[in-house]
Order: sequence, then C-alpha cells, then structure tokens
Amino acid sequence: MNTWMPVLALLIFPGGLFLLAGGLVYEWADRKLVARFQNRVGPRWFQPLADVVKLLAKEEIVPDGVHSGLFVALPVAALAAALTAALYVPMAGLLPSFSFRGDLVVTLYLLSLMTLCLGLAGANTIDRFSLIGATRTLTQLFSYEAPFMLAMLGPAIVAGSWQISEINAYTGSHLWLIVAQPIGFVVALVGLMGKLELPPFDAPEAETEIVSGALTEYSGRGLALFRLGKNVELVIGLTLVSAFYLGGLANPVTFLLKTLGLLLFMAGLQSLFARLRIDQTVGLWWRVGALLALVQLLLLILL
Repeated sequence: MNTWMPVLALLIFPGGLFLLAGGLVYEWADRKLVARFQNRVGPRWFQPLADVVKLLAKEEIVPDGVHSGLFVALPVAALAAALTAALYVPMAGLLPSFSFRGDLVVTLYLLSLMTLCLGLAGANTIDRFSLIGATRTLTQLFSYEAPFMLAMLGPAIVAGSWQISEINAYTGSHLWLIVAQPIGFVVALVGLMGKLELPPFDAPEAETEIVSGALTEYSGRGLALFRLGKNVELVIGLTLVSAFYLGGLANPVTFLLKTLGLLLFMAGLQSLFARLRIDQTVGLWWRVGALLALVQLLLLILL
C-alpha cells in the first residue's frame, strides 16, 4: 500500500491524469468565458477533449527540411517539463508530490522550457510563418519570463524561503500579499498571460497574420501535446499566483475558487483589449514590467 500511494499521486491524483483533465477543463472555462463576454455561445464542455482526441487520431506529417527527431521530441519535452513542474506545486490545494529547498527556481525553469520548445519548433522548419512565429515567441520569452520570475520572488523574500510549500504555508497564515505587493500581483498576472501567449499578447501565434505562428507546420500528435502542455502550464501558473498572492491554497475548495476567480479576471482582460503588436508587447512591458518588479523587490529588501 505504501508503494502504490506515491504512484497514485504521481499518475492520477493530483498527478498527471488529473493535470491533463484539469487543463482541458480550464481551457474550456477560458474559451467559454471569453465567448460569453463577447456575446457568443462558446464551445460545449467536451470540445477541448474532442479536439485533442481528433488531433491524436490524425496523421502526423513531418515536413521537408526539418530535423525529424527534433520535430517529434520537442512536443514531448514541452509536455514533460510542464508535468514535472507540477510535482512541486500544491495542486488542488494539497501538499506537493515532491518538495525540496529551492524548488521554486526549478519550477520557474521548467515552466520556461515550454516557450523554448515552441521557439525551437518554429525555428526547426523552413516555413516563413513558423520562422516569424519562432522569432516572436523567443523575443516575447525575454520580455515576460523575467518579470514573471521577479514577481514570484517577492513572496519568497517575504516568506524567507525558496520552497513553494513553505511560501504557500506562510501566505496562508498572513495578510494576502495582493494587498502588500499589488505591483507584484499585476506583474505576475500579465507575465503569465504573456508566457501563455493569451490575448492581447498573442502576436507570436496571430492567426490573421502568420497562420499559427511557430506551430504552423505541426499537426496530429505534436500539436495535441503542445496544446496539452499549454493547458497544464495555465493550471500551474494560476496555482502559483493564487498560492503566493491570494492567501495560499489550503484545500480543493479554495483552489477552485481562487484559480477560477483569476481565470475569470484573465478572460475579461482577453475580451477587453485588442491584440498588441509585437513591438508593443515586447518593448513597453520589458521596460515597465521589469522595472516595477525590481522597484518592489528593492522596497521589500529595504523595508
């Protein structure tokens, strides 16, 4: 029994299968909320699952001029990195499956691998739309990863720990850090939307300009794995922001309420703003977001 419990936690709950299913549910909730804000009906509850099943059943075509091994391995690496990052996060408000000192740094690194894999996937092809999408993806990586990381370091400095479970316990017993560090909360939320390339920061995959960006040449299993990886990263990002800035996550009820509340707010932002040009998403936020996060860190260290 003692042997099966860790396996159950890693594979089923709150592990891989739970994360994959939860990612599909949160994708549906995001699409449904955006549709209702825009006075549309939106997808049915099973639409994300149907899309993934359809993609998994389709033939995966490897285009000419690409490194076939890299083309096949990148989606697997992206999803694996996202699932591994979930090991150190209090999914569903429960204790992490694995935890150690400094796991916050490892988690942030693993969450960045998704963007790196997307950029490499686009750069691996000779398609012009994929190359432009890869350039935009990697450019946006430097503009949003650094502010998001700095926003995550604020609660860590206050809690005096680089361990996610300890930070979650600290924020759960003190004043919500959204009150004490409002700048960090805004930077973290915008940084998360930029990392996931959600509107209005979706210039790297603008369908009206460059088809599907870095993933233009992908179909079938590869596209499904990239999509699942983004869904998992959405759940992990919402969990981190909720745990650090919204009073921690103590149980599944608080997990659902806080993460879905953040998703509702993000869906409102997606509906409110039109797509920004790549120079607007990169230049302005790199200067403003990183500067605001650094100012807040300086104030935390001094005070």
